[in-house]
Amino acid sequence: MFDVDKLWVYGKNKNWKNRFENKKNNSLPVISGITVNNGINYYTDDLYDEEDKFLDSLTISTRGEYSGTVTYHKGEFLLANNILVMKMPNLTYSQKIFMGSLINKLPYGGYNGYPRKETLKNNIIKLPTKDNKIDFEFMESFISELEEERISELSAYLTVSRLDNYELSSEEKEALESYNDIMFDEYKFKDIFNNIKQGRRLKKDDQIIGTIPFVMSGITNTGVVGYISNPVALFSKNSITIDIFGNSFYRNYDFGAGDDTGVYWNDEVQYSKETMLYFTTAMEKSLSGKYSYGKKLRSSQSYNFKIQLPTKNNEIDFSYMELLISAVQKLVIKDVVMWKDKKIEATKQVVGRN
Repeated sequence: MFDVDKLWVYGKNKNWKNRFENKKNNSLPVISGITVNNGINYYTDDLYDEEDKFLDSLTISTRGEYSGTVTYHKGEFLLANNILVMKMPNLTYSQKIFMGSLINKLPYGGYNGYPRKETLKNNIIKLPTKDNKIDFEFMESFISELEEERISELSAYLTVSRLDNYELSSEEKEALESYNDIMFDEYKFKDIFNNIKQGRRLKKDDQIIGTIPFVMSGITNTGVVGYISNPVALFSKNSITIDIFGNSFYRNYDFGAGDDTGVYWNDEVQYSKETMLYFTTAMEKSLSGKYSYGKKLRSSQSYNFKIQLPTKNNEIDFSYMELLISAVQKLVIKDVVMWKDKKIEATKQVVGRN
């Protein structure tokens, strides 16, 4: 079905000079092998040859820990290195998504399973058929049904969590506007958390399938690598995890953690979710760029690490932190709610015509 040599193209190790974190006028996203931000590493407005530009295509990471990861990119984009683009001009969006999900399940990943044209040629994926032909209509309807189901779940979640209201209150507006006037002070990790523990090693072969989220190092799926039933290194909800690279996540659920992850919580002070989210951001910011495979972080090293927190009358201003996080959540969720409403309205119009 696919001519791998003609339709799948490697990135050319181009050194794009102008790099922006956010999109600017006349800039294009540059896709690399990272798994966050849908593979967008940065944006550039460098001049490029037409052959360097791609449109509405799938990419697959060809190097690193997350090799084999497939993502879809709508619109025009450029490539960095360690990436392979899969041009499928005759397929629709839904068909590409269907194909991409199957390719993503191929046995690649880690540092020993790099996908290459030579290996992809011999890989097999199973596609739906009808009358001995590929059933593209089924792909369309299947992806459409999945999207409707996920949008319905998202709508219900936003309503239950009260995140569907993105209008800022006067207090939240004031919290945003007064940020530059807020006083800050430094606080040690051990002064905020009376429990700082490292998870325990649990080899993959020893993991028993269950319902307990098991956290290890990494940012994919916020570090949750699977679900176990082993009663090993269990931690309570309302905790923060920091892995060996400094990646920090808030956990509002009970979980298990491996030995490459530190866990931080306070069982004497019941911090609010918003306060814990503020702590998480401040902690990750303080650790950013300091740890790697060559220099791994352990929780036992972090007792005296410091973060900056807003203060009022020489005490931590919890009220301000909660208001600020609430405001930021609304700003972030606004586009999600508007997108959700737009998709629901489009679905209603389609149903109304049928």
